[in-house]
Amino acid sequence: MKRILAGLFSIVLCGLTTSCQTHENAQTERSAPDFMPLTEIVDGRDNVYLIVKVLENSSYWDVIIEGARDAGNALGCNVYYSGSYVETDWASHERLLGEASAAGADAIVLAPDDSVNLSGKIDEIYQEGIPLVLIDTIANTDNYDVCYMTDNLMAGQEAAKEMLSLLEKQGTDTSAPAQVGIQVGATSSLTIIERLAGFFQYWSKYAPPSWEVIPDIKCNEGDTEKALVCAEELLEYPDLKGVFGANNGSTVGFAKVIREQERKDIAVVGFDYSEEIAGLIMDDDYTVSTILQKQYDMGYQGVETALSLKDGEEMPVKFIDTGVIVVDQDTIGQEDVQEVLSHN
Repeated sequence: MKRILAGLFSIVLCGLTTSCQTHENAQTERSAPDFMPLTEIVDGRDNVYLIVKVLENSSYWDVIIEGARDAGNALGCNVYYSGSYVETDWASHERLLGEASAAGADAIVLAPDDSVNLSGKIDEIYQEGIPLVLIDTIANTDNYDVCYMTDNLMAGQEAAKEMLSLLEKQGTDTSAPAQVGIQVGATSSLTIIERLAGFFQYWSKYAPPSWEVIPDIKCNEGDTEKALVCAEELLEYPDLKGVFGANNGSTVGFAKVIREQERKDIAVVGFDYSEEIAGLIMDDDYTVSTILQKQYDMGYQGVETALSLKDGEEMPVKFIDTGVIVVDQDTIGQEDVQEVLSHN
């Protein structure tokens, strides 16, 4: 089994590398803006700086920003925020970390664009003694105080479980060829790598031998227009029966194209919640579910914990799983789902 998983994951990484080659130098032309006030700014209060991955056209990150704003207002601190316009622009995150430090940040809440390339700057900030809380994505270093995020390996397994369930629901022949296409927002994020590892781990164990994941995993770099192109390319595969969007932007891309092409024969498993995926879930003609993260909690608890750390509290653990919920037509009316959706 380990050899099978290793082989499958090698295919994943190869597919990611191949599909991103045409865009490897396509960093955004728009550098991250200066920090902006997220709450009312009052002299004498603690200053928390929030850095997110995507500033525009992302319902996922909008909810994280909302959570941070609510925490700042409730706890009486100043919150400033900025971030990149695409998830590959880690250089802007590196600059913003330096600017937050120079501005005298009492604490920083960061969702790192790149888990590896930012590790050096994260080390530097941590060694300066600035409380540092990671959200959404962990970094390739131990030099941070705590990380609030989804257990992405488990979430990836849940996504594969949902995909197999939806394919069965729509009557896909287990003895005939069937393909599943995958799209991601970034290749350098440990969040995405872990989700794919979990997906393939579950898929390799439970999927029928005649079903396969298309090796050409598409990467849109957090660009909404590229997400549409990636979706269109995958929908051209003749044996395609399902698609998996490993993050919000990829899911939106799939949802838009599947709606436009009226591909009611395609099972969709996504991540997070948006107007586009909600529309498909509520339409009886489509077979859809999405893995709903609790990103509002990431934003709120990130700011809350940052203030506690500034006041001298120490965290007993380095990782806190904020959890996920599967949303489909059967679960969308449940109280726990509605509570999370109230922030979306």
